Amino acid sequence: MPNDLSETAHLRRDRWSQDGDSVSLVRPERRQRPAPLRALPQALTLDLSRTALMVIDMQNDFLHPDGWFAADRGADVAPLLTLVPAINTLCAWARAARVPVIHVNWGIRADAANLPANVLDKASACGTQRAYGDDGPNGPVLVEGGWGADSLDTIETAPGDLHVSKHRLSGFRDNALDQILRRLDVTTLIYTGVNLDRCVFATMADGCFQGFDAVIVEDACGTPSPPHVTDAILYITRMLYGFTTTTDALARAFSSPQPKET
Repeated sequence: MPNDLSETAHLRRDRWSQDGDSVSLVRPERRQRPAPLRALPQALTLDLSRTALMVIDMQNDFLHPDGWFAADRGADVAPLLTLVPAINTLCAWARAARVPVIHVNWGIRADAANLPANVLDKASACGTQRAYGDDGPNGPVLVEGGWGADSLDTIETAPGDLHVSKHRLSGFRDNALDQILRRLDVTTLIYTGVNLDRCVFATMADGCFQGFDAVIVEDACGTPSPPHVTDAILYITRMLYGFTTTTDALARAFSSPQPKET
C-alpha cells in the first residue's frame, strides 16, 4: 500500500478489485509489523499494522480558556493544555509509522434528542446549569459542527486522520467508531486525551468490552480530578483492562525499524 495520508489510505485494503469481467473479493494480506513497547504491568509487542492512536476530547469546549469547562464551570484547564505537545508528538510518530490517528470528540445533535435524562440532567444539575446543547460562552455547548466540538487549533491534524463524533462518555456508543475500526482491521487501541477518569476511561473500558486491546499513555492523558483518581484509573487499567505506557516509550515503538508494505 502506498505510504500516503489521503482520507482513505488506511481503508484501501478493505476493497474489492476488478480484472476485466471478474471481481475479486480477496483482500490483500496484511503484513505484521511487530514493535516492542515498555509498558506496565508487563512489556508488550505491538503489531503496528493493527494498531490505532486515539485522541479523546481535545476540543474547545473542554480545553480552550473561552470554552464551556473554563468559562462556564470554572475549570482550571491550564494543566490539561500541557498535554498538547505530547499528543502532537505521538500523532506525528503514528502517521510516520502508518498507524491511523482517530480524533474522537463530543459532538451532539443540536436538539439533544438522543440524550437521555441521566446524561442531560447529570451534566446540568437538573437544568440549573448550562450543559449539552445550551447556549454557551461560544455557541451551543458541544454541538456537532460548532466551535465547542472542534479540536483545539493547537492540536495538529492531517488529511489522513479520522474524526468521529460521540454523544456519551464512551466513544463507542451509537456511532461509527466500532465499524471504522473493524474496517481498519485494528485490534489494539492506544489512548490519549481528556478526561482520563471520564471519557478516556469510559471509551477504553467500552472498547475492551468490544474486544479491542487497550494501552493508556499516562503522560498524554489528564484530568482536573485529584491525583488519587488518576492513580486509581491507572491501577484498575493495569489490573483489569490492559496496559499503560509513556510518550517516550511509545514514540520509540512507533520509530522501530519496519518492513515496507507492498
